[in-house]
Amino acid sequence: MTRYFFDIRDGCDLYPDDVGQDLADEKAAEIEATQSLAGMIKDDLAEDRRDMAIEVRTEEGPVFQAAFIFGNGHMKH
Repeated sequence: MTRYFFDIRDGCDLYPDDVGQDLADEKAAEIEATQSLAGMIKDDLAEDRRDMAIEVRTEEGPVFQAAFIFGNGHMKH
């Protein structure tokens, strides 16, 4: 088991996870991060449209980032 920390980036603010979770592997951390991010977005959409991310790390350093980024709707194909 590895302890993963899920730091929350809400707009420009960063909220570090000081506790973390013991998970079996990186795939389990990916599932936890994406489910948590989806819940955060669902809760906050009514309030404000801002970029949100969960930055996942272990005691050894960064592992990955799961992010939700709002665009202006003018995407090129």
